[in-house]
Amino acid sequence: MNTFLLMLSFLLFTSCQTDTTMHIQTADNTILKAVVTKNLNVVAKALKNGADVNAIDHQKRSLLLLATQNNDLKMAQLLVAKGADVNQQDIIKDSPFLYAGAAGQTQFVKLYLEHGARFDVFNRYNGSALIPACERGHLEVVKLLANTEGFPIDHVNRLGWTALMEAVVLGNGSRTYVEVVQMLVDAGCNIHIPDNDGVTALQHAKEMGFTEIAKVLEKATLGK
Repeated sequence: MNTFLLMLSFLLFTSCQTDTTMHIQTADNTILKAVVTKNLNVVAKALKNGADVNAIDHQKRSLLLLATQNNDLKMAQLLVAKGADVNQQDIIKDSPFLYAGAAGQTQFVKLYLEHGARFDVFNRYNGSALIPACERGHLEVVKLLANTEGFPIDHVNRLGWTALMEAVVLGNGSRTYVEVVQMLVDAGCNIHIPDNDGVTALQHAKEMGFTEIAKVLEKATLGK
Protein backbone atom coordinates (compact mmCIF):
# COMPACT_ATOMS: atom_id res chain seq x y z
CA MET A 1 0.00 0.00 0.00
CA ASN A 2 2.80 2.38 0.89
CA THR A 3 4.50 1.69 -2.42
CA PHE A 4 1.22 2.30 -4.26
CA LEU A 5 0.71 5.61 -2.46
CA LEU A 6 4.24 6.70 -3.27
CA MET A 7 3.74 5.89 -6.96
CA LEU A 8 0.42 7.71 -6.97
CA SER A 9 1.98 10.78 -5.34
CA PHE A 10 4.77 10.78 -7.91
CA LEU A 11 2.31 10.59 -10.79
CA LEU A 12 0.22 13.41 -9.37
CA PHE A 13 3.34 15.52 -8.83
CA THR A 14 4.50 14.88 -12.39
CA SER A 15 1.07 15.79 -13.69
CA CYS A 16 1.09 19.05 -11.76
CA GLN A 17 4.55 19.89 -13.03
CA THR A 18 3.46 19.28 -16.60
CA ASP A 19 0.35 21.43 -16.15
CA THR A 20 2.35 24.40 -14.87
CA THR A 21 4.78 24.40 -17.79
CA MET A 22 2.42 23.82 -20.70
CA HIS A 23 1.03 27.37 -20.77
CA ILE A 24 3.94 28.49 -22.97
CA GLN A 25 3.26 27.32 -26.51
CA THR A 26 5.67 26.77 -29.34
CA ALA A 27 5.13 29.46 -31.95
CA ASP A 28 4.07 28.45 -35.45
CA ASN A 29 6.39 29.17 -38.36
CA THR A 30 4.22 31.97 -39.70
CA ILE A 31 4.56 34.29 -36.73
CA LEU A 32 8.20 33.33 -36.16
CA LYS A 33 9.05 34.22 -39.75
CA ALA A 34 7.05 37.44 -39.47
CA VAL A 35 9.00 38.50 -36.37
CA VAL A 36 12.35 37.69 -37.96
CA THR A 37 11.45 39.46 -41.22
CA LYS A 38 10.08 42.48 -39.35
CA ASN A 39 6.56 42.06 -40.71
CA LEU A 40 4.56 44.04 -38.15
CA ASN A 41 1.22 43.61 -39.90
CA VAL A 42 1.38 39.82 -39.93
CA VAL A 43 2.42 39.68 -36.28
CA ALA A 44 -0.27 42.14 -35.23
CA LYS A 45 -2.91 40.13 -37.10
CA ALA A 46 -1.72 36.83 -35.60
CA LEU A 47 -1.86 38.25 -32.09
CA LYS A 48 -5.32 39.69 -32.73
CA ASN A 49 -6.43 36.22 -33.83
CA GLY A 50 -5.25 34.67 -30.58
CA ALA A 51 -1.58 33.82 -31.10
CA ASP A 52 0.37 33.53 -27.83
CA VAL A 53 2.54 36.65 -27.46
CA ASN A 54 4.93 34.63 -25.25
CA ALA A 55 5.23 31.69 -27.63
CA ILE A 56 8.72 30.26 -28.17
CA ASP A 57 10.79 28.61 -30.87
CA HIS A 58 12.71 25.33 -30.56
CA GLN A 59 15.46 27.09 -28.58
CA LYS A 60 12.87 28.56 -26.20
CA ARG A 61 13.47 32.03 -27.64
CA SER A 62 10.36 34.14 -27.21
CA LEU A 63 9.02 36.36 -29.95
CA LEU A 64 10.24 39.36 -27.98
CA LEU A 65 13.73 37.92 -27.60
CA LEU A 66 13.87 37.30 -31.35
CA ALA A 67 12.79 40.88 -32.01
CA THR A 68 15.45 42.11 -29.58
CA GLN A 69 18.16 40.02 -31.21
CA ASN A 70 16.96 41.39 -34.55
CA ASN A 71 17.29 44.95 -33.19
CA ASP A 72 13.67 45.59 -34.18
CA LEU A 73 12.38 48.22 -31.75
CA LYS A 74 8.99 48.63 -33.43
CA MET A 75 8.35 44.90 -33.19
CA ALA A 76 9.44 44.90 -29.57
CA GLN A 77 7.10 47.78 -28.80
CA LEU A 78 4.20 45.94 -30.42
CA LEU A 79 4.89 42.73 -28.51
CA VAL A 80 5.33 44.51 -25.18
CA ALA A 81 2.08 46.40 -25.75
CA LYS A 82 0.39 43.01 -26.20
CA GLY A 83 1.80 41.72 -22.93
CA ALA A 84 5.08 40.05 -23.89
CA ASP A 85 7.23 39.02 -20.91
CA VAL A 86 10.50 40.98 -20.94
CA ASN A 87 12.04 38.49 -18.49
CA GLN A 88 11.24 35.23 -20.32
CA GLN A 89 14.44 33.22 -20.73
CA ASP A 90 15.52 30.91 -23.52
CA ILE A 91 17.48 27.69 -23.31
CA ILE A 92 20.74 29.55 -22.53
CA LYS A 93 19.02 31.93 -20.08
CA ASP A 94 18.93 34.97 -22.31
CA SER A 95 15.90 37.19 -21.78
CA PRO A 96 14.93 40.27 -23.80
CA PHE A 97 16.06 42.54 -20.97
CA LEU A 98 19.34 40.71 -20.32
CA TYR A 99 20.16 40.51 -24.01
CA ALA A 100 19.42 44.19 -24.58
CA GLY A 101 21.74 45.18 -21.75
CA ALA A 102 24.57 43.01 -23.03
CA ALA A 103 24.09 44.26 -26.59
CA GLY A 104 24.04 47.92 -25.61
CA GLN A 105 20.51 48.48 -26.91
CA THR A 106 19.60 51.49 -24.79
CA GLN A 107 16.10 52.05 -26.20
CA PHE A 108 15.21 48.41 -25.63
CA VAL A 109 16.53 48.55 -22.07
CA LYS A 110 14.40 51.64 -21.39
CA LEU A 111 11.35 49.93 -22.86
CA TYR A 112 11.85 46.82 -20.76
CA LEU A 113 12.48 48.80 -17.59
CA GLU A 114 9.11 50.45 -18.18
CA HIS A 115 7.42 47.06 -18.62
CA GLY A 116 8.47 44.98 -15.67
CA ALA A 117 12.15 44.16 -16.10
CA ARG A 118 13.22 42.10 -13.10
CA PHE A 119 16.58 42.52 -11.41
CA ASP A 120 16.66 39.04 -9.87
CA VAL A 121 16.67 37.16 -13.19
CA PHE A 122 20.23 36.42 -14.24
CA ASN A 123 22.03 35.13 -17.32
CA ARG A 124 23.94 31.87 -17.72
CA TYR A 125 26.89 33.36 -15.83
CA ASN A 126 24.53 34.39 -13.04
CA GLY A 127 25.13 37.95 -14.12
CA SER A 128 22.88 40.99 -14.41
CA ALA A 129 22.20 43.10 -17.51
CA LEU A 130 24.74 45.64 -16.23
CA ILE A 131 27.76 43.36 -15.97
CA PRO A 132 28.19 42.54 -19.70
CA ALA A 133 27.30 46.14 -20.55
CA CYS A 134 30.29 47.23 -18.48
CA GLU A 135 32.50 44.54 -19.97
CA ARG A 136 31.67 45.73 -23.50
CA GLY A 137 31.80 49.44 -22.76
CA HIS A 138 28.17 50.28 -23.54
CA LEU A 139 28.23 53.68 -21.89
CA GLU A 140 24.57 54.67 -22.28
CA VAL A 141 23.30 51.37 -20.91
CA VAL A 142 25.79 51.48 -18.05
CA LYS A 143 24.69 54.98 -17.08
CA LEU A 144 21.01 54.03 -17.33
CA LEU A 145 21.20 50.83 -15.29
CA ALA A 146 23.70 52.07 -12.72
CA ASN A 147 21.32 54.90 -11.91
CA THR A 148 18.11 52.87 -11.94
CA GLU A 149 16.59 52.71 -8.48
CA GLY A 150 16.89 49.27 -6.94
CA PHE A 151 19.26 47.87 -9.55
CA PRO A 152 21.84 45.52 -7.97
CA ILE A 153 24.93 47.45 -9.05
CA ASP A 154 27.20 45.32 -6.86
CA HIS A 155 25.83 41.93 -7.89
CA VAL A 156 28.54 39.27 -8.07
CA ASN A 157 28.34 36.75 -10.93
CA ARG A 158 29.43 33.13 -11.05
CA LEU A 159 33.01 34.17 -11.85
CA GLY A 160 33.12 36.17 -8.64
CA TRP A 161 33.09 39.50 -10.46
CA THR A 162 30.99 42.64 -10.08
CA ALA A 163 30.23 45.02 -12.94
CA LEU A 164 33.18 47.15 -11.80
CA MET A 165 35.50 44.16 -11.75
CA GLU A 166 34.53 43.14 -15.29
CA ALA A 167 35.06 46.68 -16.56
CA VAL A 168 38.60 46.52 -15.24
CA VAL A 169 39.59 42.89 -15.81
CA LEU A 170 37.91 42.42 -19.20
CA GLY A 171 38.24 46.00 -20.43
CA ASN A 172 41.27 47.48 -22.15
CA GLY A 173 41.89 50.49 -19.96
CA SER A 174 40.83 52.93 -22.68
CA ARG A 175 38.89 56.17 -22.18
CA THR A 176 35.63 54.24 -22.62
CA TYR A 177 36.42 52.01 -19.66
CA VAL A 178 37.62 54.93 -17.59
CA GLU A 179 34.16 56.42 -18.15
CA VAL A 180 32.46 53.14 -17.26
CA VAL A 181 34.38 52.97 -13.99
CA GLN A 182 33.62 56.62 -13.25
CA MET A 183 29.91 56.04 -13.87
CA LEU A 184 29.86 53.10 -11.49
CA VAL A 185 31.75 55.04 -8.82
CA ASP A 186 29.43 58.04 -9.22
CA ALA A 187 26.44 55.70 -8.89
CA GLY A 188 27.78 54.48 -5.56
CA CYS A 189 29.21 51.04 -6.36
CA ASN A 190 31.25 49.26 -3.72
CA ILE A 191 34.82 49.50 -5.02
CA HIS A 192 36.18 47.24 -2.29
CA ILE A 193 34.50 43.97 -3.33
CA PRO A 194 37.36 41.60 -4.30
CA ASP A 195 37.33 38.74 -6.77
CA ASN A 196 37.48 35.10 -5.69
CA ASP A 197 41.23 35.47 -5.16
CA GLY A 198 40.81 38.43 -2.85
CA VAL A 199 42.09 40.97 -5.40
CA THR A 200 40.24 44.28 -5.68
CA ALA A 201 39.46 46.21 -8.87
CA LEU A 202 42.03 48.84 -7.89
CA GLN A 203 44.74 46.21 -7.46
CA HIS A 204 43.88 44.74 -10.86
CA ALA A 205 43.95 48.17 -12.48
CA LYS A 206 47.42 48.85 -11.10
CA GLU A 207 48.75 45.44 -12.10
CA MET A 208 47.36 45.84 -15.64
CA GLY A 209 48.82 49.30 -16.04
CA PHE A 210 45.43 51.04 -16.30
CA THR A 211 46.66 54.28 -14.75
CA GLU A 212 43.58 56.42 -15.34
CA ILE A 213 41.23 53.78 -13.96
CA ALA A 214 43.48 53.38 -10.94
CA LYS A 215 43.31 57.14 -10.35
CA VAL A 216 39.51 57.07 -10.39
CA LEU A 217 39.44 54.21 -7.89
CA GLU A 218 42.10 55.69 -5.66
CA LYS A 219 40.17 58.97 -5.50
CA ALA A 220 37.04 57.04 -4.60
CA THR A 221 38.96 55.16 -1.91
CA LEU A 222 40.00 58.45 -0.34
CA GLY A 223 36.40 59.57 -0.32
CA LYS A 224 36.84 61.90 -3.30
